[in-house]
Amino acid sequence: MSDTSKDEDLPKLYVGIRERYGDYGKILSELGRVVKEAGPVDDKNAQLIQLAASAAIRSEGAVHSHAKRAIKLGASPEEIYHSLILLTSTIGFPNVAAAISWVDDLFED
Repeated sequence: MSDTSKDEDLPKLYVGIRERYGDYGKILSELGRVVKEAGPVDDKNAQLIQLAASAAIRSEGAVHSHAKRAIKLGASPEEIYHSLILLTSTIGFPNVAAAISWVDDLFED
């Protein structure tokens, strides 16, 4: 699997931390690559899984980031939204509604 994200596609805070703390930043980047290559999940589905996890922890920035990457990898809006509503019985409607509103931001632009 290839790393499909470039620095301009990554959250500015993440890029800044990676640049500020050299070795730590390299390890973060390497960890992302290694875990993606550790199993059979393709890049698009990996982003949808990470999108769901981001919604579960109510991280607006991560929801935006993983939704954008999933879209670039071919995920349809329906797949993005379905990945979120599937979480309702696990993380609750208010959390799902928040994540949906954050993804709506991407499609309104």
